[in-house]
Amino acid sequence: MRQFTAIVNPTAGGSTGVAALLRVARLLREAGAGLETEYSRSLAHAQELAREAGGRGRTVLAVGGDGIAGGIGGTLSGTGTVLGLIPAGRGNDFARALGLPTDPEGLAKVLLEHEPSPVDTIEVESAQGRAVALGSVYAGVDALANRHANHTKVLRGSASYYLGGLRAVTTWRPAAYRVTVDGEEHTHRGYTVVAANSAYYGSGRLIAPDARLDDGLLDVVMIRHAPRHLFFTLMNELKTGAHVHRPEVRILRGREIRIEADRPVPYGTDGEVDAVLPVAARVLPGALSVLR
Repeated sequence: MRQFTAIVNPTAGGSTGVAALLRVARLLREAGAGLETEYSRSLAHAQELAREAGGRGRTVLAVGGDGIAGGIGGTLSGTGTVLGLIPAGRGNDFARALGLPTDPEGLAKVLLEHEPSPVDTIEVESAQGRAVALGSVYAGVDALANRHANHTKVLRGSASYYLGGLRAVTTWRPAAYRVTVDGEEHTHRGYTVVAANSAYYGSGRLIAPDARLDDGLLDVVMIRHAPRHLFFTLMNELKTGAHVHRPEVRILRGREIRIEADRPVPYGTDGEVDAVLPVAARVLPGALSVLR
């Protein structure tokens, strides 16, 4: 029977994460699984706890949203430690890409009975250093929208991202990007460049419909400059992935990506935005074992 260590950040997602854990924890223990819970003080502390638990051969459960999932998953990438998720955040996009059930019973069944599955991760390098992400690297108006959403206290989920998008678009000036995909340089002027490992970002928006977590490739989605009213239409089309058929959207695929711009454009990874371009991303095939 599996032995789990659940890691919760009580200051980020707090009561929501604890409540989600309690619902699943009862089912795990009733089935005979071992479960210990650790409360982290920060993302760095959560990563430290994950490495320590993995070193003891335990399956690590990230309890929360994409930030803690990405932070813990990134630090476990390449270690062989198995990761499970208990989604309890604003977006839960990585859990969505994994196809995890949303009900406690279905999720407990996955954690107890499913075999670990290898998925790709993304090595990210910039002036801020090296990190490993799970879902995507996005540079432009969506990173600015994500930053606004993270600072919204009133709204949650898709509503916070939509409001953040409205705020970001009203002040955005098109940036001139230079995007290098597997050594081939492309110029682009517009709103954003997304290097996607996962199909989803921004709380369920289908930014890269054909992206797969286990194909060894990143889908590079570039949205070029267009009138603002058309961009709002594009935002709505992200719900279904219909935006990919518009001429303003270009999609490339590759293993190594470098994104640069003519000004300090913000970029984010896995729901966290705290840096500016340039940034390089490289896929790490099958580097993380997850329960899905």
